[in-house]
Amino acid sequence: MIQSIYKALILLLVFPAFYVFSEQGTVVSVERKKTEGFLYGLGLSVNKEIYKGYNTRIMPLPLLGYQGENLSVFGPFINYKLINANRLTLSAKLSPRFQGFDESDSAIFEGMRKRKSSFDVGFGLDYQQNDWKIGLSSMFDALNRSNGFEIKSTIGHVFRYGPIFFEPSFSLSFLDKHHVDYYYGVSKDEVNQNRSAYLGNSGVNKNIGFSMATPIFFGGYTRLNLEYTWFDKSITDSPLVEDNSSLQLLLVFTKNF
Repeated sequence: MIQSIYKALILLLVFPAFYVFSEQGTVVSVERKKTEGFLYGLGLSVNKEIYKGYNTRIMPLPLLGYQGENLSVFGPFINYKLINANRLTLSAKLSPRFQGFDESDSAIFEGMRKRKSSFDVGFGLDYQQNDWKIGLSSMFDALNRSNGFEIKSTIGHVFRYGPIFFEPSFSLSFLDKHHVDYYYGVSKDEVNQNRSAYLGNSGVNKNIGFSMATPIFFGGYTRLNLEYTWFDKSITDSPLVEDNSSLQLLLVFTKNF
């Protein structure tokens, strides 16, 4: 249960709130003197799990972050810009991976070993041209929980309607077999009448997102984000899983100190 709270909190912390928009609708950085420093805010997370017996999680949460010229820290998320030139940014990243479960999370996990959360380290490459945004990241399990890795690519486009900005996006996420087997596999000594043995393999998840953002409320920044994920067959074939897709909603309001 505590893990689910942490997961929702971290998802809220990772959303940046350091952008405003030019009169032409192009995304640009806020003036450095306004963006550098700490921010605070509130958020609401609604997340539908795909594991059997997991319910939808609805959680109101506080959040705190810091933005520097090259260093960004949002809770345990750390991002440092190594190269920033010609609309291309290369960053080193550290981020927690709050996945996994223990026996108390659902009856389907009774008698199974705990699957632990971890920290991922890696690099991200981002490119922005006009209102198009393209990202590529490669992250590896730093604590050797799963010994796995994830490669993710994302493309999005920002549209403007008055002071409100919309961004549809699409992403593909490759998860290697070690990651899938650790979080969705069932070893032979964990087999019972409710679950058979299962060896996970690598897979690609597909995700569509839609966000709305505006700076017009209470002198801060408000963002609503919807994400729908279709999970690969290598995950949905697991006896621990009952759904092949999930929906997540995030509503965040932040303000600089």
